[in-house]
Amino acid sequence: MNERRIALMRILDSRKKYTARELAERFDVSIRTIQRDLDYLQQTGLPLYTESGPHGGYRALPNRLLPPLHLARDEAMGLFLMLKLLEHIPDIPFGEVREHLSEHYYAELPQDVQESIDQLKDYVSFRMVPTHAESPYTSLILEAAMNKQRVKLLYRSASGERWSEVYPVGLYFDHGYWYMPAHSRDRIILYRSDRIIEMTKRNEFSPSLPTLKEWLAADDPREGVPARIKFTPLGVRLAESDPLYQHIYQQEWQGNIPPEEYAYAARLLLKYGPDAEVIYPMELREMVKQLLYDSLKPYLQNIKPDEYIKET
Repeated sequence: MNERRIALMRILDSRKKYTARELAERFDVSIRTIQRDLDYLQQTGLPLYTESGPHGGYRALPNRLLPPLHLARDEAMGLFLMLKLLEHIPDIPFGEVREHLSEHYYAELPQDVQESIDQLKDYVSFRMVPTHAESPYTSLILEAAMNKQRVKLLYRSASGERWSEVYPVGLYFDHGYWYMPAHSRDRIILYRSDRIIEMTKRNEFSPSLPTLKEWLAADDPREGVPARIKFTPLGVRLAESDPLYQHIYQQEWQGNIPPEEYAYAARLLLKYGPDAEVIYPMELREMVKQLLYDSLKPYLQNIKPDEYIKET
């Protein structure tokens, strides 16, 4: 594709309407040449809308093809790696063609860049957290969040299936799953996307909703209780990959935990076993002890818990 056709694509991409004469004068070529250029762009996939008559002209339709990128060699290799990474993220929004995107992009690269990428493949691998949970509504969630639009959904929770109407705030990917924070009855509730069974958009909007970025940056409005957790050296190493315990000082984490999160925090701490100990609050400490006992029960039938679980 020559430079004139690339520039023509960018002009039409502005969503304004131009006549063939206006475009011919802009590029200092004949109307016939512009018409050949427009025919070529349509053949390559640019969806053009044509209006005839004295007020007619050409303009690009939505969902059009975007202009090509002009990248240096290192930029092209970096973009290829990013495309390959996207292939490993399950149910990414608007990802219908992602399996083929990197191959199409690769096929358009010069031979020497292709050879560099072929070599790069032997030295880079992506190990994503495996999950078999399907999230078919990620695109719809993101569209509703960007439009600040209400949705109706059927959600599968621990207590069963139920219908709700909420306003999605956004979508984020964490440890192999997509999560949807959504506004419902004056508070934000966190939903796991793969547990949404059905979802439809409603014709109701709420312009005052925060963006996902604003919600993530906001302080938790719930009142937290001071907490202190002591880690062993191994526990500190394990906690390095846990976003909840990033600020450990001298093998201890101190912060505030809302009482509503005790059950969740206790199950997270269970994975550390003897390498993490809740010093306070006592309610959380007791929850962890109970979970440990419940975990041992199948192996300790007929043995009293006091013989195995002692206060440290």
